[in-house]
Amino acid sequence: MSCTTSAKIGGQGAVNIQGEDQKKLEVISNEVFSSCLRSSGRTGIIASEEEDVPVAVEESYSGNYIVVFDPLNGSSNIDAAVSTGSIFGIYHPNDECLADFGDDVSALDQEKQKCIVSVCQTGTNLLAAGYCMYSISVIFVLSVGKGVYSFTLDSMYGEFVLTREKVQIPKSRKIYSFNEGNYQMWDDKLKKYIDDLKIPDPKPYSARYIGSLVGDFHRTLLYGGIYLV
Repeated sequence: MSCTTSAKIGGQGAVNIQGEDQKKLEVISNEVFSSCLRSSGRTGIIASEEEDVPVAVEESYSGNYIVVFDPLNGSSNIDAAVSTGSIFGIYHPNDECLADFGDDVSALDQEKQKCIVSVCQTGTNLLAAGYCMYSISVIFVLSVGKGVYSFTLDSMYGEFVLTREKVQIPKSRKIYSFNEGNYQMWDDKLKKYIDDLKIPDPKPYSARYIGSLVGDFHRTLLYGGIYLV
């Protein structure tokens, strides 16, 4: 029996670890990502924004790479058909973390807790990172530490085609992108900086904000400007 589109959108009735209401497509996306990563034979630990704690891959399938991901970023825009995306990062293998953690994190010994903490690394430790944006076209952006490359899905062949090489953010473009609803929570220096952007000199910066990190970041990557998370 086929699943209708209406059955896949809307709220799931649950809240994720970030305190956000989960959407049905978020849950489906998380299941797809987790299943593919577990069965790849390359991953030892996977950490999803939709899960409370990192998950150890079953020993019979496990490798030792650490993968962190947001299966569906910008999910609050799903019902409005605004661009969404998936974000991922891959860290160095960790042979010490080939263990079955189970569900009770409080009962873990120090070694296993250390393995869980190992997913909380800085971006400078990444082996690879990227995102996939779902919009009028499907764009896959990837870096393995030597430049940024952008691929576009060719729906006829079902393959991603390289469309941009060594992408760099343009240095001069008067665009800013951020959630101004957070303005009162910023420190005074940041407030002054943002206020200065709006002063005509000779023209003020233009505001462009989607509310989807992947969409806003991708526009900034191609057109330049300032993006505040």
